[in-house]
Amino acid sequence: MDVDRLAAELARLTDVAHRDEVARTQQRLRIEQLESRSVEELGLDPAVLVEEFGPHQDVPVVLPPGTEPQEGAPTAVPYVRAEQEKRLRAAERALSLLGRVNPLALEEFAALEERHKFLTDQLADLKKSRADLLEIVKEIDERVEQVFAEAYRDTAAAFDHVFPRLFPGGEGRLVLTDPDSMLTTGIEVEARPAGKKVKRLSLLSGGERSLTAVALLVAIFKARPSPFYVMDEVEAALDDANLGRLLDIFRELQEDSQLIVVTHQKRTMEIADALYGVTMRGDGVTTVISQRMRDEVPA
Repeated sequence: MDVDRLAAELARLTDVAHRDEVARTQQRLRIEQLESRSVEELGLDPAVLVEEFGPHQDVPVVLPPGTEPQEGAPTAVPYVRAEQEKRLRAAERALSLLGRVNPLALEEFAALEERHKFLTDQLADLKKSRADLLEIVKEIDERVEQVFAEAYRDTAAAFDHVFPRLFPGGEGRLVLTDPDSMLTTGIEVEARPAGKKVKRLSLLSGGERSLTAVALLVAIFKARPSPFYVMDEVEAALDDANLGRLLDIFRELQEDSQLIVVTHQKRTMEIADALYGVTMRGDGVTTVISQRMRDEVPA
């Protein structure tokens, strides 16, 4: 029995010794691997690495980005293996999230940086161009508003003078729909012939509307004179009395401008300096004929 017991104990001790030998071999291989990594990855001799960063050295305190160190707080703490292993696992997870190292990252960054600079310059140019255009638009709006306001003022004053001549005893005026915004406002024509209370053009007769339109046209002519005017049968719907008043205004316009009037009215032809017409010859071909009514035709 003693022999069997001793043999069993010998076998156990042999197994323990074998396991210890295997463990020492594995530990030696692990140490060799770590020494190789120290040289290959860090470029440090293992002895130097242990001396400068071994467990006997304090571990610097690394604060999160954007965190200011508190006054009096330690900058290094003693090495605690469990805590450093926890930091190692967190760092390895963060490193794995970054993915594999791109060897072309620097070239790609340089290209993107150049592209970003180009786009930034283009954006700056666009902003400057937009500011310049807005300034030009502002100047144009101011000029348009000024010209329109002056033209409206002169036309309204001329309309107030011309309308009573075409409608004796009547009243007419031009009204802005939005006086506070000269760029978007509209213009309404108010006309009240003698003996009527209405001012809306839609309630006037055809002849009255036609004569009101002529009054507005003549007011524009007087507010902004031109070397010549072209009118097409503007007096077609007028009776003799209204036609006579209009012809008086035509004579005034003749003093400073040349009038080209398309008409079928004999009285209008009578005040003309020259007549031009189209007739058909016997062979069916149309021809233009002219007749000078005065000795001198204004230039």
